[in-house]
Amino acid sequence: MIRGHGSSFLLVDRARAAMAAASLRACIRSKTPEGIGCCNLRTSDVSLGAPWALALLLLIPLWLWRERRNRATALPYPGVARLAAGPKPGAWVTGAQRTLRIVAIASIALAMARPRLPGRIVHNPSEGIDIVVVFDISSSMLAEDFQPLNRLEVARNKLEEFIALRPRDRIGLVAFSGEALTQVPVTADHAVLLAAVENLQPGQLEDGTAIGTAIATAANRLRDAPGPSRVMVLLTDGVNNRGSIDPRTAAEAAAALGIRIYTIGVGSEGTAPVPVGRGPYGLRYENRPVEIDDSLLEDVARATGGRYFRARDAEALERITREIDALEKSKAQSPVYVRYQELFRWPLGAALVAIVLEIGLVAWKGRIP
Repeated sequence: MIRGHGSSFLLVDRARAAMAAASLRACIRSKTPEGIGCCNLRTSDVSLGAPWALALLLLIPLWLWRERRNRATALPYPGVARLAAGPKPGAWVTGAQRTLRIVAIASIALAMARPRLPGRIVHNPSEGIDIVVVFDISSSMLAEDFQPLNRLEVARNKLEEFIALRPRDRIGLVAFSGEALTQVPVTADHAVLLAAVENLQPGQLEDGTAIGTAIATAANRLRDAPGPSRVMVLLTDGVNNRGSIDPRTAAEAAAALGIRIYTIGVGSEGTAPVPVGRGPYGLRYENRPVEIDDSLLEDVARATGGRYFRARDAEALERITREIDALEKSKAQSPVYVRYQELFRWPLGAALVAIVLEIGLVAWKGRIP
């Protein structure tokens, strides 16, 4: 049984596979040195998926030895005259049949070895910057002062729009409340990123607001990012009340790494209905003062060369987008995984042709004794 199908690199979805294949075809069609360097597909790149199958080639000398041995030990047949009256295929038919059988065995062995062009990583150069979004998922984000939605839903929707506007940037996601956790490292795979944003909910981490811990976690993700432009976007609706790292100290450390922080205070003025418990008909709300440490968020942004935005409406992220667009862009290589190109069909086709020709030869001239 020949198992030639299969691929060492599987893509997450068909759309990404189509894009990768189109990019590879464009490289192959290109006659420029850049195009050739991008694909770098040469005959010497052919590899074998199952090299052990080449051991079947040993059947060829074994079969030839057995045929010669049988011919040497054959007993004389008294009816030679009767054989002479039979079909006379000629020596060339015997040689052709032997050659076709050798070709069939060798081709089947080669097909079972699965020759293939290796799965290439085609780098798609793009202009972009490295961004980590730091998202507050504390329980206060459920406050409903952005009717008809709460703060979390508005911030999540605007973040998804922000990601959609930055198709060339590598973006990561850190969620925080009383502690911080990296949800998605810096990546160009925005489909994975958007799925993680959609799953952000309060209660996934210990409650509270640890702004300093969140900044330190995101800075650690950006410290090794390539290029001069590293950006952090921090969305929060509260006051730092958890964690052992001071936010201003964390901001100074981020600035030393060349990271620019944009801070967004999410929340209206005055009071807002905040969930305080669960009753028989769902969450119970109380009107509580909106507490956002504007001075702290301003200090954090100023220390890193960023800006502070107060999101009293849904337009804050659009202003941030325009600000980020003005930053110096850096080249980023986005790896695209391409499937192996299996070549087993060619030797398999040769084996089938050899078998058909041998059968036709036997039917035409008669079986060779």
